[in-house]
Amino acid sequence: MAKQGHVMESEGQPDAAVRLDALTHAARAATPAGLPPVHLWNPPFCGDLDIRIASNGTWHYLGTPIGRPALVRLFSTILKREADRYFLVTPVEKVGIGVDDAPFLAVAMKMEGTGAARTLSFRTNVDDWVRCDADRPLRFDLAADGGLMPYLHVRADLWAKVTRALYYDLVELGEEHIVDGRAMFGIWSGGAFFAMTDAAQIHE
Repeated sequence: MAKQGHVMESEGQPDAAVRLDALTHAARAATPAGLPPVHLWNPPFCGDLDIRIASNGTWHYLGTPIGRPALVRLFSTILKREADRYFLVTPVEKVGIGVDDAPFLAVAMKMEGTGAARTLSFRTNVDDWVRCDADRPLRFDLAADGGLMPYLHVRADLWAKVTRALYYDLVELGEEHIVDGRAMFGIWSGGAFFAMTDAAQIHE
C-alpha cells in the first residue's frame, strides 16, 4: 500500500516507477536553477506516463495524489504544451501526461495601484508569482452553467485557473471601459484592460 505523501510504485507497475524515477533525475539535472528552456528541447517521444493534473491543481501518479510539493514543483518546471497535449520534457526524453483543465491554479493575489494604474500579481499552486499584463493576460471563458471561468497566462501556452474566491475579488475590482466602441466590464492590470463581459449584462 502506498504511504500517504509519497509517490510509490503500485503493484504491477514496476516499469512506470522506474520511468518516473529516471524522469525525476533527468529533470533535476536539467533544472539547476530557475526555469529550464523547454521550448528549445525537442527530444524523442517516449510514451505516456500515468501522471494526471486534476482540475483542482493536484498532481496524481498512478491514481494517487503526489504529496511531495518539491516533486510537483520540479515537474511543473519541465511542463510543455504542444497543441492540445501536455508533456514533461527533458533534453533526452518527452513523456505525455493528462491535464483535466489547466495545469496550474492561481491561489493568491496581490495588488499595486488602482484603476488603470493597477498591477495584479498572482501566486500559483507551485509558488510561482506571475505579473498580469499584456504579455501574461487574463481571459474569461464561458462556463457550462453560464458563468465565467477566469484563467491567467503563466508562460508559453500554459495557463492557471483562477480560484473562485479570487474571481469574486476581480469582480469587486471591475469597472467599465470602452473597447472597440462597446462598453465592457473588466479589470485593469499592468497597463492592459481585460474584458469580462458586456457592461450591459452587469446592469440587467
